[in-house]
This record gives sequence, structure tokens and C-alpha cells, in this order.
Amino acid sequence: MPNWQDEGIILSNKPYAELHSVTTILTKSHGRHAGLVLAGQSSKKRSMLQPGSLVDAQWRARLDEQLGTFKLELSKNYSALMIDSPLRLCALSSMCSLLESSLPEREPQPTLWQATTALLQILSLSKNDNELLNFLVNWELGLLQELGFALNLETCGVTGSTQELAYVSPKSGSAISKLAAGVYADRLLVLPMCLGGHVRVDNELAAGIKITGHFLQKNIYSPIDKQLPSARQRLANVVESQDW
Repeated sequence: MPNWQDEGIILSNKPYAELHSVTTILTKSHGRHAGLVLAGQSSKKRSMLQPGSLVDAQWRARLDEQLGTFKLELSKNYSALMIDSPLRLCALSSMCSLLESSLPEREPQPTLWQATTALLQILSLSKNDNELLNFLVNWELGLLQELGFALNLETCGVTGSTQELAYVSPKSGSAISKLAAGVYADRLLVLPMCLGGHVRVDNELAAGIKITGHFLQKNIYSPIDKQLPSARQRLANVVESQDW
């Protein structure tokens, strides 16, 4: 009978039958993994199974390919720590929805695990919204890289230069210098200074979120005829509406 124990981050908790739920978590050693939680819709367990919660997980099944069952114990409820910050809760929800909808099942993701636990710490502890959103943009760049769609924001995709990088090609994902952009600049994505660019814009974080959102949609969701998760779209709208 296959079984394992691991640390995990709750990504979603969906109703199943009358009182149970199917809970999906990102684990430290077993990747994105789902399992049945008995009485998972009870008031006691529902509060524990909030997206972003850190848990100790035990999974069991008769066969490896089965859904199996989870026994979960709460280690830390991050959403409770962010209850007074709609922005942080929005960022947390976006993070969980991206992980749930983009990662393959049951494939270890050690780099993403480390980056995601670090992001949870930043979201819960940082006193600076600008800092945490900048970290979030870089986390999304890391997600793209781990899924095989790394962007090249360090050298110009046309000339190979590292000087005056100002834009990003929406097709190739490569940085483009001011000189190489020429008359096509209005067709490119602006590379903000927070990502190493040389263009000052009014809302740098919105420009960064726009870049990662574009390539998440292009490379992850469009091929399967889906849109970015609604939580991610809400985050982009919130960031764009603010003056950072």
C-alpha cells in the first residue's frame, strides 16, 4: 500500500460528496498532489484547508494511480496572517491558482517549493507592498522558467548587447535594446527598471506583472484554450490601479 509523509502548501479545497473534499497541495518532495480529505467541508477542517496554509501531509492509497486520502495537520495559516491586507490575500490567491492550474501532477518541484515558501514568508512578513510585489513578479518569472519557458531579460535578442535594455519581445521573450527597437517600440512590452530595464514608467510593478502575465497566457494557458486564472487577473487589476 503506497503512502508517504511530506510538507505541503494548500492550493485548493473543493467539495466532494456531502462533507468531504478533494484537496490539492504543493509538496516539498512529491510535487502537486491531490487527495481526498474526509469531512474536509466541516467547519473545523475548512478553516485549516485555506489556500496558502502550510501543512504536514500523510497520503495513502491502495494503488499509486488512485486519488488516495490525505491526513493533514496545520503548521501555519498564512491567510490568517494577511487578513487585514486585501492586496496580500489577492497575491496569495493568485500564487495558489497559478500553481494548481499550471503544474503537472506528482512531479517533484524542489526549486518551486523553495521559491514558494520564500514568497509566503515575504507576503506575511514584509512591511513594504512594493517589495513583496517585486518578489512576486520574480517568482512568476521563476515559474515560467521551471515550466520550460524562461525569458531572457539580460541581453538584447537582436544585437546581443546588455546596454539600454528597454523592451521585451512579446514573441520571443527576449529583451530588446532601445536602439534595436527603433520604430517597432510600440509593439513591444516595456521592460521596467525593477526587472533590469532602462525605461522609467509610472507603474513599474504593473509593467512587470504585464510581462509575466503575457507569457503565462501565451505559453501555459493559450495552448490548452484557457485564460489566466481569475485570481491572477484580479491581482493584475489591483496592481495596475495603484500608484506605486
